[in-house]
Amino acid sequence: MPDVISSLTREPLLHFALLGSLIFGADAVLHPPAKDDKVITVTKALRQSFIDNFDEDKARVPSDAELNKMIESWVASEILYREGKALGVDKGDDMIRDRVAFKLQLLIFDQVRVPQPTEEQLRAWFAANHARFDEQERVGFYLTPATDRATAQKQLDDILGQHESEELRKQTRAILGRPVVSLAASFGENFRDGLLAMPEGQWGILQSKDGWHVARLDSRHPGKLANFDDVREEAARTWHTEETRKQAWEAVGRLKANYKVRYEQ
Repeated sequence: MPDVISSLTREPLLHFALLGSLIFGADAVLHPPAKDDKVITVTKALRQSFIDNFDEDKARVPSDAELNKMIESWVASEILYREGKALGVDKGDDMIRDRVAFKLQLLIFDQVRVPQPTEEQLRAWFAANHARFDEQERVGFYLTPATDRATAQKQLDDILGQHESEELRKQTRAILGRPVVSLAASFGENFRDGLLAMPEGQWGILQSKDGWHVARLDSRHPGKLANFDDVREEAARTWHTEETRKQAWEAVGRLKANYKVRYEQ
């Protein structure tokens, strides 16, 4: 039994939990919690604010999964804020919600101790995440602002005839080293496919999600699969960061079990 107690007292998160229990216990006697202290309400207005602020260009609204992720993040932040205040980490602060929540988040993260992964663990993790270390296929290209097809055709004729306006030259962007995987999201699949089909150095017109452009594929660099031995140290650092974050948010999740979250319909 002494060995078990000794091993438990070396557990950092247990220290945090015991400290919290003592503080919460004393506070409960001296300052009984308000009736709704453990109730968090996600209001319609809050939900709408996430939708309104999702994309400053208003190109699209968040998907249900994206919206739920933002809400869950806010709920976690609210829990950290309340727990942080209960622990007194707001003392000497400006009582700013995000700062208090962040201070408790740092406290929790600081208590997490993640052991080094075994060779087998790290290789298995790398196999599942190798795409994050692969060198992506990239392209460089020139692109004029979006317009209608007739105007784009005239601009192309002017460029080919070497008498395009100075304004068009200034507006034409040089996009260098753009990952091919990002093209469809920004410009559309048809634009991506059309750009990749163009001979290098040749001007043409392409349609994106925003309209028609004059474009020229300037360079194309193929991707390269990452070799485990070449990125071992980076992979180990990334694994450690993610494992730390995972354990810390599991601790936040345990705090969440003490709360009831209401969602206004």
